[in-house]
Amino acid sequence: MATQAVTLTVNGTKHTVNVDPSTPLLWVLRDALGLTGTKYGCGIEACGACTVLVGGGAEKSCEMSVQDASGQNITTIEGLAATPMHKVQLAWIAEQVPQCGYCQSGMILKAVELLQQTKTPTDAQISAAMSNLCVCGTYQRVRAAIHRAAAM
Repeated sequence: MATQAVTLTVNGTKHTVNVDPSTPLLWVLRDALGLTGTKYGCGIEACGACTVLVGGGAEKSCEMSVQDASGQNITTIEGLAATPMHKVQLAWIAEQVPQCGYCQSGMILKAVELLQQTKTPTDAQISAAMSNLCVCGTYQRVRAAIHRAAAM
């Protein structure tokens, strides 16, 4: 694998990393940049634990190459909003969504994308949009948190 310098804008900061351009974005975020809030789940874009915002849209970073992400604004859970917290994060806490928490960073970012597209989603719209998997089965609390965030 030949490496080359790739520049990424992650959470508002430019980073240049020397990697094979086909390296999945997930591994650059975690290993090169130390942003471990984005999780590895399945590696085949099925579970959504690796979801980040790329160019404002939710993308599964396990199979997106770092080259494809270059030139776009990337937001991880660490960059969503530390102070003050994003309304989705506040709603997640209020509704006590997480159990194990492994899928939550991807779920939260997917919910952010949904609320950017649909200000007050219905239950059906939430169910259709939230394709991330939660082994603990917190889907009812996820739905309640999204409704709470929409009302904020």
